[in-house]
Amino acid sequence: MALDTNNVKKDFPILERLVNGKRLVYLDNAATSQKPKAVIDAISNFYLNNNSNIHRGLYTLSEEASNMYDSARENIANFFGTAKTEEIIFTSGTTESVNMIASGWGEKNLNEGDEIILFLSEHHSNFVPWQQLAKKKKLKMHIQNIEEDYSYNLEDFYSKINSKTKLVSISHASNVLGNILNIKEIIHNVKKINSQVKFFVDGAQAAPHLLINLKSLDCDFYVISGHKMLGPTGVGILYIKKEIQEEVEPIKYGGGMIKEVTFDDSTFKNSCERFEGGTPNISGVIGMSEAINYLRKIGMDEIRNHEVELLNYFFEKVNEFAGIEIYGTKNILERTGLVSFNLIGIHPHDVASVLSSEGVAVRSGHHCTMPLHKHLKLPGTVRASFYLYNDKKDIDDLFTALLKAQKILS
Repeated sequence: MALDTNNVKKDFPILERLVNGKRLVYLDNAATSQKPKAVIDAISNFYLNNNSNIHRGLYTLSEEASNMYDSARENIANFFGTAKTEEIIFTSGTTESVNMIASGWGEKNLNEGDEIILFLSEHHSNFVPWQQLAKKKKLKMHIQNIEEDYSYNLEDFYSKINSKTKLVSISHASNVLGNILNIKEIIHNVKKINSQVKFFVDGAQAAPHLLINLKSLDCDFYVISGHKMLGPTGVGILYIKKEIQEEVEPIKYGGGMIKEVTFDDSTFKNSCERFEGGTPNISGVIGMSEAINYLRKIGMDEIRNHEVELLNYFFEKVNEFAGIEIYGTKNILERTGLVSFNLIGIHPHDVASVLSSEGVAVRSGHHCTMPLHKHLKLPGTVRASFYLYNDKKDIDDLFTALLKAQKILS
């Protein structure tokens, strides 16, 4: 059954806005998604009725807030296929999560001469922390290129795995090319070559669109940003496999993560709280849990099917539109609902500016992937990214605006 976007749109108050006198067509979901009223209400309700710190007070508000926070962790853990709630750690987002592992695990476990592998298409947040760690600890960092057809040469990638390989850090889905990688298969194949390799997976672009089962994937680390999947900004999810949590040092010391403090030393909790020093983003976690409830109600399979339908329609429109260049695989079953492109001969910033005047919100620039854009010899790209509240009318309006941009700028 097709997703009823007319009803879905009603759940998102911001979509009723006019921008420059035009209907808002929001197509920058890969950067951040809009929030349904249920999420906004959950956050507001917490501050109106339950606001207090957690796990520290023996009064009613604190007990209520603690129960809400703990229930949110359980809800989120179940959604992502791990029954072990202690494997879900709350952070401010993907960027903090990557840095926590680079510092807390990498500093402790990687040594001079060890090798790490990343793909050329990685987001800066999954590139720069490892780059800086490699410089600091004299690690060897392999950057795996992509092919001319934007595919990933996995056989060449596997050939680089050896006894010195300690970490593979890859995105589940590219934030520019849209390509979805078969993470489970990649992990399985790499482990056959070197069973000691640790896998860090950037799931920021995959989690909003695919049903993720962390236990099934068998990765060691997986990171998610809540704001890209209907949740509030400032909250993220860091999954660390329970068996290796003791290999990771906490990098935030303070209240909430302490077991015992003496004048000479301190010991830390063994649970997920070990990595959550200080007062957490309580309202953000509660809002994220409500976003999970909303996605569960719609159904991730329904969201994915809707996305494929929009991609199919987008490429039908591309075939009727002269002077547009698309980047990434054109196999819609192997990409998320985003498309990066350029109007030939026109700078992407100029295109985005004209689109904005028509109420169409897209992203333009490097999208935090400068190495990829330099490799493709592009000054930047325009990126349109779809989500569950977008429909074919949004795509029609996008192409109408693109035609106007082409007439004005070419």
